[in-house]
Amino acid sequence: MVAAGRGNLLASRLIHRAHAEAGWHLYAPACALVEADRTRPGTAEHIAALPGITVVDLDLPAALVLARDTTWATAHTRHTALPTPERPDGAFVATAASHQWAGHPVRILDLA
Repeated sequence: MVAAGRGNLLASRLIHRAHAEAGWHLYAPACALVEADRTRPGTAEHIAALPGITVVDLDLPAALVLARDTTWATAHTRHTALPTPERPDGAFVATAASHQWAGHPVRILDLA
């Protein structure tokens, strides 16, 4: 989210595709929005207002995962990327800092 706010071309393309093409979905975990806004003020409001972005609320299963992790943003993002009935294959984590996801059981889309 911070990469998009800083003008990352690949992040912008993903956002455009999620808005313009059927079958493309981008999810913004609420806890990651908060963390992005702390890093770059105004990011959360901007991302949440974009068409094609679905803000993922902090539900009970996600809250229970947060209790076992070091950062809320990482835990909520990882939880959002896990397979669900709606997303049986799970979701990719799009990031400009792929090294921070080493050792996590998620698929990465490197924006760097």
